[in-house]
Amino acid sequence: MSTIKVLIVDDSAVVRQVLTAALKGDPTIELIGAAADPVFAMERMRVQWPDVIVLDVEMPRMDGITFLKKIMAERPTPVVICSTLTEKGAATTMQALEAGAFTIITKPKMGLKQFLEDSSDDLISTIKAAAHANARKLVPRVASAITPSPKLSADAILSAATHTNSMAETTDRVVAIGTSTGGTQALELVLTALPRVCPGIVIVQHMPEKFTGAFASRLNDLCQIEVREAKNGDRVLPGLALIAPGGRHMLMKRNGAQYHVEIVDGPPVSRHRPSVDVLFRSVSKTAGKNALGIIMTGMGDDGAVGLLEMRNEGALTIGQDEQTCVVYGMPKEAVKRGAVIKTLPLGAIAGAIAGLNR
Repeated sequence: MSTIKVLIVDDSAVVRQVLTAALKGDPTIELIGAAADPVFAMERMRVQWPDVIVLDVEMPRMDGITFLKKIMAERPTPVVICSTLTEKGAATTMQALEAGAFTIITKPKMGLKQFLEDSSDDLISTIKAAAHANARKLVPRVASAITPSPKLSADAILSAATHTNSMAETTDRVVAIGTSTGGTQALELVLTALPRVCPGIVIVQHMPEKFTGAFASRLNDLCQIEVREAKNGDRVLPGLALIAPGGRHMLMKRNGAQYHVEIVDGPPVSRHRPSVDVLFRSVSKTAGKNALGIIMTGMGDDGAVGLLEMRNEGALTIGQDEQTCVVYGMPKEAVKRGAVIKTLPLGAIAGAIAGLNR
């Protein structure tokens, strides 16, 4: 496409004004409208259909969730939710994500104008990624979260491995998975296909705080293995998948022959908290060649450096292929860095995990 056609739907005049100014500054984006509610938006869409929609949730005449469902039923289109995420509104936002939103950007109640101005570059990057997403794979799923932040490396949380090969005395296998946009649907497909007997799994899925617990609980109801949101000190055990809690980093540690996780605070790494790079680095240090690292669908490059560190420590590393990714961003960056040993379609990843025990 020559330009990305974007429609803003938000009842806040301030939001419409600030986002309009930000998007008009990018020559690759064409703003086709800024509507105060979905009814006005539908009138504009009858004339010209957008490539990406930036959508609020709570609006007059028609709420954003109802509008999102109409869009996905009529013509699946990448939708970026730009909404205030509070404890009270978290359930509403989750419904919007499950209805097929591409991703969410947190919008504070206070200092909104300044936040949007400071985050304009991140919003533009998100819109561009959404425009290239496979819209047919957006329904139904839960989208990942994007909270604009400075880009730090995993050094902000822990140092890299020192190639001491101190893990040679154990043969216990572990699996580390990192994913972002489109990852919740991908994780469901992988984890529900696993047999009850499989290696212990640690997962970072980019999601906001308060969402990972509900997501893990839902997967636990669907899977043969046990799935739960990780708590500090949890053992990494066969037949168990631990999902990093939103808003905190998860590291894998080792005590003797046992692996466990540590949940820590800290700045965003690769613009994310939890960060895949942090998890992968910790696994490279504690498990080395006894680990399998998997990087799946998502935008950005979180996990690419960490996966390379895992490979350098002797781990097997897998990247999801482009054809089955909602967004081929994170696996692509890992491939570019030489971190991926094997590229697999989504449907083959569960078999690779189960095969570690053979």
